[in-house]
Amino acid sequence: MALHPEIAAVTDRIIEASRDKRAAYLTMIARERDSGADRPKLGCANLAHAYAGTDEQRDELRPANRMNIGIVTSYNDMLSAHAVYYRYPEQMKVWALEAGATAQVAGGVPAMCDGVTQGYQGMELSLFSRDTIALSTAVALSHRTFEGAALLGICDKIVPGLLIGALRFGHLPMVMIPGGPMRSGLANKEKAKVREQYAEGKVGREELLDAEIAAYHSKGTCTFYGTANSNQMMMEAMGLHIPGAAFANPGTKLRQELTRAAVQRLPEIGWNTSDYRPLAECVDERAIVNAAIALLATGGSTNHLIHLPAIARSAGIVIDWEDFDRLSKVVPLLTRVYPNGSADVNGFEDAGGPSFVIRELLNGGLMHGDILTIAKGGMAEYGRKPAVEGDALSWHDHAAKSGDDTVVRTLDAPFAPEGGFRILSGNLGRACIKVSAVDRDRWTTEAPARVFSTQQAVQDAFKAGELDRDVVVVVRFQGPRANGMPELHKLTPPLGVLQNRGFRVALVTDGRMSGASGKVPAAIHLSPEALGGGPIGKVRDGDVIRVCAETGKLEALVDATEWAARDQAEAPAAADGTGRELFAMMRQADEAEKGASAMLAAAGL
Repeated sequence: MALHPEIAAVTDRIIEASRDKRAAYLTMIARERDSGADRPKLGCANLAHAYAGTDEQRDELRPANRMNIGIVTSYNDMLSAHAVYYRYPEQMKVWALEAGATAQVAGGVPAMCDGVTQGYQGMELSLFSRDTIALSTAVALSHRTFEGAALLGICDKIVPGLLIGALRFGHLPMVMIPGGPMRSGLANKEKAKVREQYAEGKVGREELLDAEIAAYHSKGTCTFYGTANSNQMMMEAMGLHIPGAAFANPGTKLRQELTRAAVQRLPEIGWNTSDYRPLAECVDERAIVNAAIALLATGGSTNHLIHLPAIARSAGIVIDWEDFDRLSKVVPLLTRVYPNGSADVNGFEDAGGPSFVIRELLNGGLMHGDILTIAKGGMAEYGRKPAVEGDALSWHDHAAKSGDDTVVRTLDAPFAPEGGFRILSGNLGRACIKVSAVDRDRWTTEAPARVFSTQQAVQDAFKAGELDRDVVVVVRFQGPRANGMPELHKLTPPLGVLQNRGFRVALVTDGRMSGASGKVPAAIHLSPEALGGGPIGKVRDGDVIRVCAETGKLEALVDATEWAARDQAEAPAAADGTGRELFAMMRQADEAEKGASAMLAAAGL
């Protein structure tokens, strides 16, 4: 089917906005490919250093006519999603040899967990870890002893960071290798209920801990559809996975065979083959649009309104929130996955998963089907379901209907005719709101403001009963320049309780709420941020704030003359401890809409 005209128009807008930067990027990539800084031309001493740590492969590494795959891994055993990567490198070396290639661990990248740090000081390093990962990826690949790369990462900042760094080496063919979600434990809805009961003092710490451990119980990603699992949806839509790799559980034969196929695909698309597929050509403007469409169609994480522009910038591509907003108005919502529904990502996969959604979007002309992908058959392959039959990996077509239409639907019967995001603007600046989990009658909230500068102050006010009314909670000085733009997850339970009590409640913040945001309307990523002179710094307790996803308005209903005369609130002092002071240079970040990156800003990207 022909591409929807609005998607074509948005893509053309991005191509035009990116013209100069994209041309400069592709020129750099061509120069890197032809620079001669590759293994056959390295000095003998340089090569000896590169091979010295790998006794078992030294002889195989010496020939210059085979691919050497650089593995960049985010393994640690503190983060469940990345603990699965422990044995991957040794397995991948065997699989590479089977395909006539070799593999080495090029380097590791940090992988921190928002679930561990949320509400505490470490969360202020979270967003900055993305750029640290990008820098670490660049260091790993800088040795120039690789003809391809396999990127092992799955969670929030890790996948964007890996891609941002890897795209600067875009002359290499690369594949993203996920590890899959943990099997379902305590249902996410039940976990959320216990959290709200704890916030109200109805259950104690032991009951809460029991519930959390029952939900987060084994290796693999968390099972709600937050930033980590939205990453995997995006990678499928961009064609950077082996098709269908997103949500196969760890430890299964299917997961193993998908990883084997990923490793063995790289030698087939190397620069000395007739099917050369460099990362720079795979990640073009159409692939970025596909990623945005996949997020909108599934109600994915709002964090990617920060991460996707940053990924795009690393490839010389310019996308902004207007593009998301325009796409959201023509892309229907095809899934209900927690926090936007009761099913988790395992239920999503069982009902059809990313491949079902991609098939529907392609068939409806709502996704670019002509992008260059890792898979030989192009985007059509990402609309088919993988399976292991005997010992062989195969893919098959989906049935016409969903396996569970309370979770995944076809284009002719979507959950909503439009996507899950809206962009808001007004005299408070520009923000985004995720509406896929918000009841339509709450898309508009107008109430007096209560202003805070920390999450803890909000929680204290809630416990003191000071928020038991219609209220717009304003939390400022939470942007990247102020404190690293931490997730405000800790606010979800108390705000949810207030809404359950019948109050009209909304959140307005220059911070992040991520894929864990749910039923409470939240205008987030507000730009410009308070520390940069943003109007949120003028809000006072009692100001009536209007948050309206219907009209796209975010306004303080204050007399214009009075508003113009107001001074900005005084910013809290920059905090130190927990290593936060070491990231001072990262606080020179640009706005969220551009990717909130000091690194990309300094590089002029």
